[in-house]
Amino acid sequence: MHVIVHGGAGSPSDSPAARQETLSDAAERATGTDRPMNAVLTALRPLESNPAFNAGVGGAIQSDGEVRTDAGLMTDDGQAGAVCAMSGVVHAADVARTVGTETPHVLLAGDEAVDFAAGMGIETGQDLTTPETRQRYADADSPDGGPANHLEWVRTHFSGTDTVGAVATDGDRLAAATSTAGRWFALAGRVGDVPQIGAGFYADDRGGASATGEGEAIARFGLARRAVDLLETYGPRQAAEEAIAAFEDTTGGRAGVIVLDHAGHTGTEHNTAAMQTATR
Repeated sequence: MHVIVHGGAGSPSDSPAARQETLSDAAERATGTDRPMNAVLTALRPLESNPAFNAGVGGAIQSDGEVRTDAGLMTDDGQAGAVCAMSGVVHAADVARTVGTETPHVLLAGDEAVDFAAGMGIETGQDLTTPETRQRYADADSPDGGPANHLEWVRTHFSGTDTVGAVATDGDRLAAATSTAGRWFALAGRVGDVPQIGAGFYADDRGGASATGEGEAIARFGLARRAVDLLETYGPRQAAEEAIAAFEDTTGGRAGVIVLDHAGHTGTEHNTAAMQTATR
């Protein structure tokens, strides 16, 4: 099994060595699985549980004080599932997989997605905040009232780019997945690129990609699909580079992308200050 994992594109971490060890361990565990779909889920679970990454536990808090998780997963034969705006769910990628494999749908959202997860045996009702994230939210002094009251505050405070993702292949099949808690201080219910096919994740018979960064710009551009399209012309390394160059030229945004083809060749590129990855 060939695997590439990323821990998000954004500012440099305060503990890059510890994060890199977690990423490397996640990629190593993923290589022992039997299928690419299981490999990407195995890689993402420890990242979703680790507050050092912006996925489940310790993830970004929205304007109303809630952490909401999103994820998407796709295989090279076109099977796809995604979820968004889920409160209390750490392993959003597992829910996305279940949507894709057990329902006729592609995307479930909000409380109904949480209810679905619970009904399928995935743990819900978890506290995704940490003392550090609760303090950061408290220090931002969110205003009282509904969404309209929050709009100017959101414009001032909205920030962050991190996400986690993985792509895996056994040389025959391939899967790509991305998971996130979104961006800090977003308007409650905001959903970015991660659960949108072709934006935060994409896979087909050419390869797969997982994107991370400024979700609104990534969604408008379709970064993951663009990177895979470029595999028609380039290897994964140059496809990633060309995709980020075109993304920056078109949107002016900040992002990163990982790319993997069926032969196990990898590519990664970012225009943020940092982006940590691991390959096996």
